[in-house]
Amino acid sequence: MSFQLLGLGHFHPENEITNRFLEELDIGTNDEWIMERVGIRSRRTVMPLDYIRATRNRDPRGAVEASLYTHAEMGRRAAELALSRAGISKEEVGLVIAGNSCPDWASPADACPIAAALGLEVPAFDVHSACTSLFAQLWLLSRMREDALPDVVLLVAPESLTRVVDYRDRSAAVIWGDGAAAAVVSLRRPGRATVLANTLESSPAGADKVVVPRLGHFAQQGRQVQMFAIRKTNGLLQALQAGYADPARRFHFVGHQANLRMLQAVCRACEIPPELHHSNVEDFGNTAAASAASVVSMLWEKWQPGDDVALVGVGSGLTWSSCLLRFGEAA
Repeated sequence: MSFQLLGLGHFHPENEITNRFLEELDIGTNDEWIMERVGIRSRRTVMPLDYIRATRNRDPRGAVEASLYTHAEMGRRAAELALSRAGISKEEVGLVIAGNSCPDWASPADACPIAAALGLEVPAFDVHSACTSLFAQLWLLSRMREDALPDVVLLVAPESLTRVVDYRDRSAAVIWGDGAAAAVVSLRRPGRATVLANTLESSPAGADKVVVPRLGHFAQQGRQVQMFAIRKTNGLLQALQAGYADPARRFHFVGHQANLRMLQAVCRACEIPPELHHSNVEDFGNTAAASAASVVSMLWEKWQPGDDVALVGVGSGLTWSSCLLRFGEAA
């Protein structure tokens, strides 16, 4: 069962955490150290910069209250862009699924306030799979009965992980940024791209490797997680290359935006030339579930018939996933 991608949208908050800002926090890092290790120049946050300076975000509960944007607002903005690009009115959406790494609420599902912000009265629920949430949403849809699905489904991934970063911890502070991505998909309506080869796998034995405790700070076993991410991304990308690379088409790569150095290592291993590798981690940081989709969304007007875009996600769980967007072959 192959979905059509009708539209993509993204949103990033305006407050920018630059490397200079992190230097001024005096946490033992500087621009040279950050660029050498992760290749990130800046990232966005839902929090006021003065709040981070004053508190270093010692208490994540305060970060929620200080935030300038909720998941509902970020999700609404990304969704409205996706719907506009799809040429779809809000009234045509029949289902909303949201997911991320750290939802706004224990209850209700993030999808419900996002749907409410859009003025929708439709079924709405969450599928949380951390950084692979959008992939997991697609994977779940592909296993539903075709006749049970509405014509138009809205998928949303709002992320505000800076709210759970301890800004006394340089290893976490340099990575994360906030943002949202949204996708409008359909089994029946033609779109700009066909979604092919959607995969999702997990190793629950690694569930303790990347964690965000309730009312606690993000933590991960950094070296192990990075090696896992590189290994799984290589394998998923090579599988997509073997199954779909066509000399008559352009094969692009958009990976999970964990850090630029990791993505460059994957490109070397899989022989992806620079002009066919696309990222935004340099300027927006790791936006978790929103990351890969936001890259494709930011380039939405540039995609042409004949473009194949290999998307790969890895994340907490541990989970890994992939799909291919084939532009120009709408059903």
